Amino acid sequence: MTQLATALLDLAAIAVLAFAVYYPRHRRRDLAVAFVGVNVGVLAVSMVLSDATVGAGLGLGLFGVLSIIRLRSREIEQSEMSYYFASLAIGLIAGLSSGITWLSVVLIALVVGVLAIVDSPALLRRSREQQLVLDRAYPDEDDARAAVEQLLGTSVHRLSVRSVDLVSDTTVVDIRYSAPRPGSAPQRQRETLTTLETNR
Repeated sequence: MTQLATALLDLAAIAVLAFAVYYPRHRRRDLAVAFVGVNVGVLAVSMVLSDATVGAGLGLGLFGVLSIIRLRSREIEQSEMSYYFASLAIGLIAGLSSGITWLSVVLIALVVGVLAIVDSPALLRRSREQQLVLDRAYPDEDDARAAVEQLLGTSVHRLSVRSVDLVSDTTVVDIRYSAPRPGSAPQRQRETLTTLETNR
């Protein structure tokens, strides 16, 4: 009965994490199912190998296997990787616990709660990260930054030039920036158009 109660606690936690927190925000059914599968598999294995001497090695081994999966599977966002590790952690906490204790309940709730907060759309909602292909070669990073800021109508926090193709006259850049406030981007675009018309 103790193991059954622990399993029910684990299933409730992973259901909240996968289908109440992750899926409504990211809308990827495949990963929501994968999180549940990873969690249940880790729970089953850790319950069977609940010996304390095996527990630490088991946890490190599972994290290592997950890293290999990350390298060999289709690339996913780093934020989605945190859900993988959270699913794994919840399974380990529940599987290696001797029963439902205050510590295990608090730790599981902590994992779910922290992800629900830090992955909230309301937190850093204007922060953006993109890769852009500019239709001009910019050997100078400052020129590329100026072009991107003019295009987006906002300042760029960080810009990295990935490649410059002088033959096709393109530049690939990775940028991090804050999305302009509502109403500010159109005004900047109108100013840009006015400048271009004046130069003509």
